[in-house]
Amino acid sequence: MTHTDTATASVGTERGAARTTGEQAVERALDAVPQWRGRRAWYTPVYGGLQNENWRVDVDGEDASFFLKVPGAGSETFIDRGNSHVAAERAGALGISPRIVHFDPSTGVEIIEFLDGYRACTNGDMKRPEIASEIIGLYRAFGSAEALPSTKTIIDMIEEHRAQAADLGVRLPSFWPALLREYRAARSALTAGGLDIVPCHNDPMPGNFLIAEGRPMRLVDFEFSSNNERAYELAVMATEFFYDDRRFTECVEEFYGAAEWSTLARVQVCSFLADVKWGLWGCVNAQLNDGWDYDYHKYGVWKLRRAQTKMTDPRWGGWLGAL
Repeated sequence: MTHTDTATASVGTERGAARTTGEQAVERALDAVPQWRGRRAWYTPVYGGLQNENWRVDVDGEDASFFLKVPGAGSETFIDRGNSHVAAERAGALGISPRIVHFDPSTGVEIIEFLDGYRACTNGDMKRPEIASEIIGLYRAFGSAEALPSTKTIIDMIEEHRAQAADLGVRLPSFWPALLREYRAARSALTAGGLDIVPCHNDPMPGNFLIAEGRPMRLVDFEFSSNNERAYELAVMATEFFYDDRRFTECVEEFYGAAEWSTLARVQVCSFLADVKWGLWGCVNAQLNDGWDYDYHKYGVWKLRRAQTKMTDPRWGGWLGAL
């Protein structure tokens, strides 16, 4: 899920020397790029992705390196590759994301320019106010873009994951019925007032923000992007980075221009929905594929537990009433 500069060597495995299934997938992807056929190429793994295999690619005769993403098995259950490609193209046109070099709609393989000198953000970076400000600037810019092909609101996402969990027989934690009751109350309150739909990135993993000293931040990985409720974009970021009430309010003011009570309430409710969404996502992922080296079930239950904490906040009823 991330584009991460790990300071790997510019020359790795040469095309034609593939040994593993991952390397064979890379070579098939390289063979599908018309302008690179017949040219020597080298590839090196880039670590840090959860669902995809990522590689740095160097091609004979090219001045720059490239970043190649091979989608992981089962990831198509959650990801509209065509929509994510359009989102990445529009972000690139806005100057907030790397340039796309090649996209294969049949496989979802995407190749973009490799940003030398950049590194992926860490959780520690997210505690820095200037980093949050840069992210908010990127989100405001992306939110001003033309509508994306896919509209999937936070409500749509949760309903999709609920259906997936039911179809797969996913066992949810014992407190899920209470959480479901409050989710339904939040859904009703949010939809009654109408949604503010704009293009959203929807995935504030630290590795999706690339930084370099003295250079503008870049946004990558648009796999979960869609037209969505504007408040959710900020809410999932603030929730993911564990901002306290003061920092939360500062971000709302910077994102919207003012931190009015109704706006704060909207973002707080969306932060609850964010944890419900990603909690269900984690539990479903755990059932879909046991080959990924990550404890998705633990992640999912933890997210759902944090959503439970939000709904027991004394302000919860006031937040719902303000929507």
